[in-house]
Amino acid sequence: MTTAVPVTELRRRPGLRPPRVLGQGPLFTAAVLLLGVLVAVAVFAPLLAPYDPDALDLQATLAGSSTDHLLGADQSGRDVLSRLLYGARSGLLGPLVVVGLSTLLGILVGVVASWRGGWVDAVLSRSMDLVFSFPGLLVAIMFVAVTGPGMTAPVVAMAVAYTPYVGRLVRSIARQEKARPYIESYLVQGWSGWTICVRHLLPNIAPTVLAQSAINFGYALMDLAALSFLGFGVQPPTADWGAMINEGEGALLQGAMLPALAPSVCIVLAVVAFSIVGEGIADRVAKRER
Repeated sequence: MTTAVPVTELRRRPGLRPPRVLGQGPLFTAAVLLLGVLVAVAVFAPLLAPYDPDALDLQATLAGSSTDHLLGADQSGRDVLSRLLYGARSGLLGPLVVVGLSTLLGILVGVVASWRGGWVDAVLSRSMDLVFSFPGLLVAIMFVAVTGPGMTAPVVAMAVAYTPYVGRLVRSIARQEKARPYIESYLVQGWSGWTICVRHLLPNIAPTVLAQSAINFGYALMDLAALSFLGFGVQPPTADWGAMINEGEGALLQGAMLPALAPSVCIVLAVVAFSIVGEGIADRVAKRER
């Protein structure tokens, strides 16, 4: 299973750290621009795609790159470029929901565990450890076995599987924040714990959580694409990068590489870009805390 690497672990293991230029240099900027392009492509796919992604043209079956089909056509004669552009929608929407849900749940669990302490902390921490012990892909496949293939079950399963990554990180840094003098001063003034957490603690830990969420986004994208490739996620004929690789696998035996290669490259570029952005943000946070 593909597993996200916690930001705290990135800090402890220098071998996993990118060059310091990531936090402020051209590579970080290029990654941000690439992600901006991907988002724009997903939003404006109907305007950018030259063909209907599901339109069949049996005369163009496995056609190579040409002026009519810039990236060729698949085994059903569908335009690869059009399907690639539309595939960005499911390729980004699924991970967005996974990261959004897991981040909200992780923040809630982590803050409550660190703030309340005692048996509440112990129960929530052991619960996160239990969820963490199950591979996310296995959990997703179990969900699909019960509910059937599609986007909903894998997204919910992956959101549950990714929650401990955020929850454990939030618990750790929230405990450090709780020990700072400003928290005690607000308590002495009679502020409620809820108010302190919302107005002061959460804004202070937000940059680190954002870095972890960006890294999680890339891994969630790869996991969901793998599930679609295996037939558990987005189902044909819907355009999806993982499903496109599955459909293009047979074309490779016939010498047509673009139907499988194009979505593979998109997945790799997106995952690398999200990792660079996440690690760059973590690098900036580390500099600020020195």
